[in-house]
Amino acid sequence: MTTYYRDRDVWITSAGVRMNGRDFALAELRQVWHKRGRRSWQAIAGRGALGLAMLMPLVVGALGVGIALIIHASAAVTIGLIGGGILVGLASAPLADLLLEHVDRSYDRGSRQLEIWGNTRAGNVLLLRTGDAARFGRIYRALQRALEPAGVTR
Repeated sequence: MTTYYRDRDVWITSAGVRMNGRDFALAELRQVWHKRGRRSWQAIAGRGALGLAMLMPLVVGALGVGIALIIHASAAVTIGLIGGGILVGLASAPLADLLLEHVDRSYDRGSRQLEIWGNTRAGNVLLLRTGDAARFGRIYRALQRALEPAGVTR
C-alpha cells in the first residue's frame, strides 16, 4: 500500500481515502472534482493593510525630508529633519521584510474556501473543505495520483 498524503484529518493511500471523518475505498469514488467558494474580502483587506503598513515609514521619512527642505529653519534643524527622515525611511526595510513574510503566508492560505467533492453510489459527497490553498493543492494532487491507476475521472 502506498501513502500519497497524510495529516491529522486526511489520509490518502493506494487502497482508500479518509477525509472529513469518513473512509472511502478508491473503487467507491466514481468521479472527483473541486470547487472554489466565495472570495474572502477580509483576507484581501488584510493584505492591503499590510501593504500600507510597509509604505508608511517611507511616507513619513519623505515628509520629514520635504518639510526640512521647504521650511526656512536653521541649518541644525534642517539637518536634524533630513537625518530623521532618512533614518525613518531606512527603518522601513526590516519592517517590510517582516510584513512581506505575512503577505506570503496569506497567499499560501488563500482567500477562498476550497472543496473536494466525490461521486459515490450514495450520491455527491463533500470530501474536504479548507481555506488553506497550499494544503488543498497537496491533497488534491495526492488524490489524483491515487486515483490514476483506478481510472476515476476528474
